[in-house]
Amino acid sequence: MKNSYEDIIHLPHHVSKKHPQMSMQERAAQFSPFAALTGYGDALKETARLTDAWVELDEGEKEEADRRLHRAVEERLPVRITYYVPDERKAGGAYVTVAGTVKKLDEYAGTIKMADGAAIPIHQIYAVEGESFERET
Repeated sequence: MKNSYEDIIHLPHHVSKKHPQMSMQERAAQFSPFAALTGYGDALKETARLTDAWVELDEGEKEEADRRLHRAVEERLPVRITYYVPDERKAGGAYVTVAGTVKKLDEYAGTIKMADGAAIPIHQIYAVEGESFERET
């Protein structure tokens, strides 16, 4: 039996004069998998991202934080304020700590203005710390 490719097996490889030859990366890309479910990977990452739950302070802790805030404003003491920031995409949030000097305590608006311009919602404060407060206890 005669091999059916005998007549073409030794012919030279054709190179087009019109179209440039593909690079190895372009050729490989033709066979790579495609994302059939666009955004699915991002959705999985978002679901796996952890958030913290809001911790409600008791009245004693609220009073202590309020006392420290007022003292920090009056005496221009440097403080570290930890507060809760709700997550925009899912239930929960994160606790953020900022350090600096409190510029203004606006109880009417419910915010604290820091010297660097940051605004912190008073009702989301978790802790107010500073070196001068640790020396008291």
